This record gives sequence, C-alpha cells and structure tokens, in this order.
Amino acid sequence: MSLAIDPTAAVGVTPLSPLSFEQTAAPASAGVGGASFATSLASAVENLQNLQSTSNELAVQAVTGDLDDIHKATLASARAGVTLDLMVAVRDRGVAAFNDVMRMQA
Repeated sequence: MSLAIDPTAAVGVTPLSPLSFEQTAAPASAGVGGASFATSLASAVENLQNLQSTSNELAVQAVTGDLDDIHKATLASARAGVTLDLMVAVRDRGVAAFNDVMRMQA
C-alpha cells in the first residue's frame, strides 16, 4: 500500500488551470487579487496550525499509550513537517522578492 503525500493539498493550494485569452486580456484589479492572496495565505496558515495541533495531540496520545495505531501519529507529524517546510519556503521567496524590488533603481 502506497500513501502519497501532496504538500500543496495540505496548505490548501489548488493547481492552476490553463489561461484562456479572455482571462489574460483583461488585467485584474489590485484589490481583488490582493484580497484573494491574503485569504489564501490566511487559510494556509490556519491549515498549518490545524495540522500541527493534530500532530501534537496524536503525539501525546502515542506517548501516554492511548493511541492504537502509531502510524497515524507518524503520518500527522510528517504532514505537519512538510507543510511547515513549504510555508517557510514561500515566506523566504516572498522576502527575497521584496528585497529584489527594493533594490531596483527608479
């Protein structure tokens, strides 16, 4: 039995659909895109917090002997770790992009 872990599903990221000409022809307003990005980022952080709390609860149950299947705790811990690594990578990319913009000459 093979269990595939998709880190993008853990943070609520959906795959991009191919763009049609109509979607690329009209630029989106900054307010709509900004609010959408902020909402996506907030939901990703909330999902990460939920994964970490679930992992912590299962770890406590495993240590106290209340957990029958140790694989649940291991998978929850791995899922939370991969999601945290993804969030750190996104944060680092965002900071690097901000620094690049700030270094640009006017």
